Amino acid sequence: MNFPERFSNLPVATWPRLRALLDVPSKSADVINMTIGEPRHAFPAFVGDILAANLDGFNNYPSNEGQADLLTAMGGFLKRRYGLNVPNDQIIALNGTREGLYNAAMALCPEMKNGKQPIILTPNPFYPVYGVAALSVGAKPVYVPATAGTGHLPDLDGLSADVLDQTALAYFCSPANPQGAVADDAYWRRIISLAEKHDFKILADECYSEIYRTDPPPGALQIAHDMGADPDRVMIFQSLSKRSNLPGLRCGFAAGGAKSIARLRQLRAFAGAPLPGPLQIVATKVWNDEGHVVENRALYHRKYDIADDIFGHIDGYQSPQAGFFLWLPVADGEAASLKLWQDTGVRTLPGAYLSQEVNGENPGSKYIRVALVAPTQEMQRGLTLIRDCLYD
Repeated sequence: MNFPERFSNLPVATWPRLRALLDVPSKSADVINMTIGEPRHAFPAFVGDILAANLDGFNNYPSNEGQADLLTAMGGFLKRRYGLNVPNDQIIALNGTREGLYNAAMALCPEMKNGKQPIILTPNPFYPVYGVAALSVGAKPVYVPATAGTGHLPDLDGLSADVLDQTALAYFCSPANPQGAVADDAYWRRIISLAEKHDFKILADECYSEIYRTDPPPGALQIAHDMGADPDRVMIFQSLSKRSNLPGLRCGFAAGGAKSIARLRQLRAFAGAPLPGPLQIVATKVWNDEGHVVENRALYHRKYDIADDIFGHIDGYQSPQAGFFLWLPVADGEAASLKLWQDTGVRTLPGAYLSQEVNGENPGSKYIRVALVAPTQEMQRGLTLIRDCLYD
């Protein structure tokens, strides 16, 4: 299978597609960009001093799997947050979690599953790397609808035994991007039980786990441990981008069973781009600190309240349980985003650009995604313009 054939069903990349849609003049000179989830709250004040004190580390090749202190700090986070004791050899530092989410498919997906082309499950809507990873390894991506009818979590009831038996890997995201839905303990137990029964691995994207309203979202590795599941059944992915407002630091990690992490480390030894040494030292301090995370979460609590005040009367509006996106219902996502841009200068993302059409239906086509990352007053102004333009 050559490159063009393998990627023939891949939609146009999200951001070029959005730029083409909004490549028209706006009536407003005041642009409010609410498209990309790039955190804009302040990152910890100590970051600059630690980086400056360790600049000489750029003279050395960095540790490929992560310096011991960094891996210990990541394990410390897992202990505080989930009560897990994860040794350093079951963690790998990543140059951003997107790298790990992609390479996990490369490292773990077999060429065949039960004598057939393997299937990789991905939620629909989804983070685009999931589908690209499946296509890259010659697997068949199966897009599992996550709609209002299923609480915006993937519809497990719609998966047949034949599909599950052919499944090698399953991507799941909780808290979900874009809907902000949280998989509870019972949901995770059901997914893990299916994985145990049908012998597939779960790749759990938990990058938004530290931005939530009330109760901390449960973690897949935590639930798998409590169930006594195969230690290599689940691999989780975490990031400093959202937790600590450091998207440019490019520091995340994967944690899981010893065999799975060993395979990911082996692949990365040949094809990875490790985090530079000084940035690993910075990240060690950031993973060890929880005070700034509490402060960051409080800022989002205020933003949730503002969004609820503005959209609470809108039919179909669901306040997010976690994360920093609104998934707003509209008649047509593309038309709504275009109208908002032309009439108000607010840029949003059509939900269809994060979803795949299956059987003639795109579960994101009647939504727009709105990022709550801007400073509070700017965000409130943008949300008010959205309401007045589309709903009132």
